[in-house]
Amino acid sequence: MAKIPILLLAAGGSTRMGQPKQLLPWDGQTLIEHQIQTLLKTGHPVSVVIGSNSDLIIPVIENFPVNVLINTDWESGMGSSISFGIDQIIQKFPDADGVLITLLDQPLLTTSYFQKMLGAYQPDSQQIIVSQSASGWTGVPVLFDRCYLKELSELSNDEGAKKITKRHEESVILMEGGELLLDMDTPETYQQLLSKYFNYKPNMPWK
Repeated sequence: MAKIPILLLAAGGSTRMGQPKQLLPWDGQTLIEHQIQTLLKTGHPVSVVIGSNSDLIIPVIENFPVNVLINTDWESGMGSSISFGIDQIIQKFPDADGVLITLLDQPLLTTSYFQKMLGAYQPDSQQIIVSQSASGWTGVPVLFDRCYLKELSELSNDEGAKKITKRHEESVILMEGGELLLDMDTPETYQQLLSKYFNYKPNMPWK
């Protein structure tokens, strides 16, 4: 099995959500707990980058067997969290074959989908496995071969990993994710997902 650590980005301030997205209830636990458990079931090591509200999040996740990475520069943007997380992964897993980057706010993603991505990877082939939605949108989760780790570590501010996938389009392999890739950025989307998948209508504090 290829050595692919997983990097979960969960450092944002959730400005559009109105409260810490990491701690939103999801299927009987918090969203970040749900995502961590989904990733741990792959059998690959998981590192979690947190930043905003880290004092509230650490007690929730400190008992999970994950590497908790606190990005004090999280307000600079996602590029900052990616580069910070990749730097830590390079140090902790110097023999890694690559890295799988995923976000907090795609709660429909399943362990089997991540396993499908990991299973499609061929070491030392310079692959970038990019998720694709039913509508043709492409993005995270993304699995990068180790040859891209240096470029990932040099991202800054709001630069996302898409900058690197565009630079190396000839190496991109698309993985169909369909509706699993739906992201949850607003209170309205959150309530819609809860209602659809759990038949639950929360009494949200912002309503």
